[in-house]
Amino acid sequence: MHRLNVPLPGREYEILIEKGLLDKVGRRCRVVLMRASRIVLVTDSNVGPLYAQRVKESLEASRFQVKVLTVPAGETSKSPEMLAWLWEEMMAFGLTRTDAVVALGGGVVGDLAGFAAATLLRGIDYVQIPTTLLSQVDSSVGGKVAVDLQAGKNLAGAFWQPRAVLMDPEVLETLPDKVFADGMAEVIKYGCIWDDRFFEMLDQCGSRAGVMNVIEQVLHICCAIKAEVVLQDEHDRGMRMILNFGHTLGHAYEKAYHYETYTHGEAVAAGMCRAAELGAQMHFTPAEVPGKIAALVKKFGLPDRIDCTMEDYRSAIGSDKKGQGGQIHVILLMNLGDAKPVYMPKKELLERIERL
Repeated sequence: MHRLNVPLPGREYEILIEKGLLDKVGRRCRVVLMRASRIVLVTDSNVGPLYAQRVKESLEASRFQVKVLTVPAGETSKSPEMLAWLWEEMMAFGLTRTDAVVALGGGVVGDLAGFAAATLLRGIDYVQIPTTLLSQVDSSVGGKVAVDLQAGKNLAGAFWQPRAVLMDPEVLETLPDKVFADGMAEVIKYGCIWDDRFFEMLDQCGSRAGVMNVIEQVLHICCAIKAEVVLQDEHDRGMRMILNFGHTLGHAYEKAYHYETYTHGEAVAAGMCRAAELGAQMHFTPAEVPGKIAALVKKFGLPDRIDCTMEDYRSAIGSDKKGQGGQIHVILLMNLGDAKPVYMPKKELLERIERL
């Protein structure tokens, strides 16, 4: 087992990574949820048929009463309407402040269930069981939970740390190639912003099969990086912004195509390539870095470029959470493995994007 401790004061929790862990979640939850008698297990229509019964039985074997709530798979479930439905179903089940929520699924389920836990009864415990590569290396760690608004992604949310994150790498075997590639964008991001040797390791892996040969090591490295960043800046006021490398432009691509044509990972991959080009244009990023990133994302079936209009960029940058009035923090690379937030007027950023 790979074990990572996230020692946030008063909200310490562990990330556990182990093949076969799905069958042990009841025992692990009982350790961190000692006072709980009821658990609402939130999953989606893709993951539920594969794993929900298995997890439910494990929880029940550890003396939890369990109710399974299944939401439709996809980003559209991360909505205020679905959040309200979860609240009502959780209260109908009789959840109290000593009970808990378990999120079994990808980033949508984790964000939605986590936000429900953060807000129900002014906050109850929850545990993350991420089932996609994207959620295992990114969204399940760090305590950001949210739903989407018509104005953009993740604009209503909270910081609410889980009691534990339980990862079973074996669940990745059932992912379609497109969903696995989706997660690789965030994996590559960690090499770009923090660890150039990890970037080179991924380049040598070169394929899904290559990554799966060392998957526990990959998950451990990604989670260790994110945990270190979160410990230094839990509420996203400084260093934590570097985790959004490629996301400002990536959100423009997602929004431009109504969250239907490109996955989050595809949009972030293209966003990272574009952000590297922007950094090179501004003489922050070495000239050879954009080409290296583009070559690596393409190895994993991800796009290095997505077209959209300046109006699409303007809309995404206008609602970006890193914006402050007419200014915005843009995440640029000083080199592979070294990212920094650069503060600039939104107008200047748009002008520079137009020149690319």
